[in-house]
Amino acid sequence: MRRSEPITLTEEERLELEARVRSRTGRAGDAKIARVILLLAGGCTYSETQQRADCSAPFVSRWKKRFLAERLGGLYSRHRGRQAKVLTPEMEAKILAWTQKKPTDGSTHWSTRRLAKKLGAHHMMLARTWRKHGLQPHRVERYMASNDPDFESKAADIIGLNMNPPQHAAVFCVDENTAIQALDRKDRILPLSPGRAERHGFEYVRHGTLSLFAAFNTQTGSVLGKTASRHTSQEFAAFLTDLVSHQPEGREIHVIADNLSAHRTKKVQDFLAENPNVTMHFTPTYSSWLNQVELWFSKIQRDVIVRGVFKSAEDLSLKLMHYIRQYDKAPKPVKWKYRDPSRRIRVTDDSSVTAH
Repeated sequence: MRRSEPITLTEEERLELEARVRSRTGRAGDAKIARVILLLAGGCTYSETQQRADCSAPFVSRWKKRFLAERLGGLYSRHRGRQAKVLTPEMEAKILAWTQKKPTDGSTHWSTRRLAKKLGAHHMMLARTWRKHGLQPHRVERYMASNDPDFESKAADIIGLNMNPPQHAAVFCVDENTAIQALDRKDRILPLSPGRAERHGFEYVRHGTLSLFAAFNTQTGSVLGKTASRHTSQEFAAFLTDLVSHQPEGREIHVIADNLSAHRTKKVQDFLAENPNVTMHFTPTYSSWLNQVELWFSKIQRDVIVRGVFKSAEDLSLKLMHYIRQYDKAPKPVKWKYRDPSRRIRVTDDSSVTAH
C-alpha cells in the first residue's frame, strides 16, 4: 500500500476546501477535488483516498500535482476535448437566415436539433442565438384582419368612450355568450389532492343550452346579466330595455356592441327610436376585442362554465346569475392601456385590410 507524502495546508486553504466540500450550490466536481486534497492532507494513502472519494489513482495523482504546483489556483478543470466552437458573425447570420426558411423535411418549423444537424453546429449554439434575437419558432400567435374601411374612426370612437367617457353618461359594453351547454358529468369528479389536479370524467350528459346577455359598465366594472333560452333580436332588444330601466330616467347611455346581425334589426331600431338617450356604437368588423365585455366573458367561462356541473338548463342559469350577483359585490373596471402602437400589424399588399 503506497502512502502519499502528506500535503501541508494553510488555515485559509483548509477553510476554503472544507467550504467547497460542504457547498450545496457549487459544482460536484469541485467538491470531489477538494475532498481528495483534504484526505491527502490528512495522511490518507492513495488507496484510502480512492475508496473514500470514489475516484481513480490517476485522478488523485493529477490533482495532487496541480495543487502542489499552483495551490488553490490550480484546482480547476482543463478542457481536454476538442476546441469549443465560437459563434462567428457569419455563422450567426446563417442561423438567422435558415431559421426563417421552411424546413426541408416536411415539418412546419425548425427545432434547435434539426437545424443544428442541417448546419453542422451544436444545438446549444442555435438556442443561444435564438434567445439573443428573440426567436421562438415553436410558438405561433393569431391575429385578426379587419376589412372595415372605417376601422380607424370606429376604433378611435370606442377607445375614446372607454378612456374618456362623456360626463354624466353611462357606457356599457354589451354582448351575448350563446349556446352555453348545461353539461352534467356521468362519472364523479375526483377532487384536488397534493400532487394531483382535479379530474373530470370524459363522458357527459347535455341538458340543453342557453344564452347569456351581459352589459359591462366600463366605469364601475359592474355587470347586468340575463339568461335566455333563445338568442334572437327580440331578446336583445328586451335586454336593452332592462338595461335602460336600471339607469336614472333620461340619463345618456352609450352602448358598445359588435356587428352581429341581431344587433341591427328593426326591433333594435325601434328601441333606439323610443329611447333617444341611448346611442349604439359598433366595433369594426372582426374587432370584438375592442369590446371590454369579452374580457368579462372569459372570466366567467374560466370561473363557472368550464368546470361546472349542471343538472339542467335552469341549474346553469341559476349558477350564472348567482356568480354575477357575487361579482357585483366587488366589481372591478378594466384598466385599459394602449402603450405600444408599434405592435400593430399593417397588411401592406391590401390597403383595405387592417390586422391587429
